[in-house]
Amino acid sequence: MKKTILCIVFFLPIMLLSQTKNTKKKVLMVVSSYGKDKGDSRPGFEFDEFSQAYLIFKNNNLSIDVASPKGGKVEPDKYNKEKAYNQQLFEDQKALDLLNNTKSTASIIAEDYDAIYVVGGKGAMFDLPFDPSLQDIILNLYKSENTVIASVCHGPAVFANVKYNDEYIINGIALTGFSNVEEDLFGKKWVKEFPFSLETKLKSRGAQFEQADFMLPKVVISNNFVTGQNPFSTTKSAEAVVKSLGLTPVKRELYNDERSAYLIQEVLDDTKTIVWAEDELAKNKTNYDIPLVAAYGYYKILASTENNEELIKGIALVELTSPHFFNENLQLLLAKTYASLNEKEKAKHIANELISKELLVEQAESLLAELNSKIED
Repeated sequence: MKKTILCIVFFLPIMLLSQTKNTKKKVLMVVSSYGKDKGDSRPGFEFDEFSQAYLIFKNNNLSIDVASPKGGKVEPDKYNKEKAYNQQLFEDQKALDLLNNTKSTASIIAEDYDAIYVVGGKGAMFDLPFDPSLQDIILNLYKSENTVIASVCHGPAVFANVKYNDEYIINGIALTGFSNVEEDLFGKKWVKEFPFSLETKLKSRGAQFEQADFMLPKVVISNNFVTGQNPFSTTKSAEAVVKSLGLTPVKRELYNDERSAYLIQEVLDDTKTIVWAEDELAKNKTNYDIPLVAAYGYYKILASTENNEELIKGIALVELTSPHFFNENLQLLLAKTYASLNEKEKAKHIANELISKELLVEQAESLLAELNSKIED
């Protein structure tokens, strides 16, 4: 009997310590229930954001539950199934089961989780801010110690109506989310139906809103809040959650679109030169999403018509991709932009190239006529 008691006294602390070490941190991922008909009738959650964050949580040994306001199967917006992270998710039957059978937020006990991660997508604007059960979850996590409250893109809409002692919980908190500039550029279909502008609403609740240039990675950590600005901030924000839980994120290969966003950011921030970027794409173009870089240059030009310095950066990105990716509409915009900057020879060269390729001939000829008339004047 004494021997048994001694064994219990000796081994019990070791057993308890072992159990503590093996206890997984638990994260609740939340997605919108609003989606219907793959986003045609009603927008849903952003599948790319879910898959990227889920895979990071899984690969860092977190226990994952998925919830939505209504529970059950949830509908994402349209997405590209060929993206590497989406292909990986489709190979994970557990992840698909979680999306097909989400827990209802009303059934969630906040104390069971170390972190919450609210996925964005336009659907998040319509139901997440108005779900009282989700508000209770966030408030309970907010009042707890050592918990992480995270969201990405439109996900921070969930904070808009959460109060503690008659004060909004984000008052004085630095955070980010899908910005007004990004809505103006990319939110044309549903933005007019949104119940509020995300950036404007968060600021009105006392948040210190921070942002990078549109569609570039930006993560803000403030107290126990972790927020990401847009879809390209997903991986960084998910890894910030892992770090905030006291873990070291495992090393991984960057996705092509993720790596491309970093390249764009480095060029625009002048931390890397265009010459470096040209050499990098020439050597490693299969590691990048070159049409994405070109598209960013296109939108940079459109967004910078009154700022020549930023306009030139947009031009540089388009030209950077021209040896690897040709799009006639993009080239015509480039020619018109050169014309607006009085770079007539460059504009004429591009217009003549379009004509020689029998692409957008009428527009190119019109631009040439306009340039020639200005020379005669």
